[in-house]
Amino acid sequence: MSPAPPVDLDHFEAVLFDLDGVLTATAKVHAACWKQAFDEFLQRRAAKNKETFRPFNIKTDYEDYVDGKPREDGVRSFLQSRGIELPQGNPDDPPDRETIGGLGNRKNELFNQALESQGVEVFAGSVAWLRQLR
Repeated sequence: MSPAPPVDLDHFEAVLFDLDGVLTATAKVHAACWKQAFDEFLQRRAAKNKETFRPFNIKTDYEDYVDGKPREDGVRSFLQSRGIELPQGNPDDPPDRETIGGLGNRKNELFNQALESQGVEVFAGSVAWLRQLR
């Protein structure tokens, strides 16, 4: 890997960075938390409706319906792919409420727990580049 080109800070007043996927490797954590949140919901639904449980697939479902979308849009998109409708609810719905907002908040709760318990991997190259800005 070749070294990053030098940056002349005289040409910038500010530099903003997105943590997700730029400074930190959080995509795997997001995907795992989406899987847990959706699988919990899908298992309850399958048991209640006496249907076969079909788990959330990180490779296909995450990439096709969730990744890169705002939280509620990802929930809605995935559920539509399974022919499931839930009420919109509110952005502050509790994580156990079966609404778009509630299911999104359950994923966010799981993500925060994962960050707290496991931490997050940083991209070494990004950190090295930032350090050279001092």
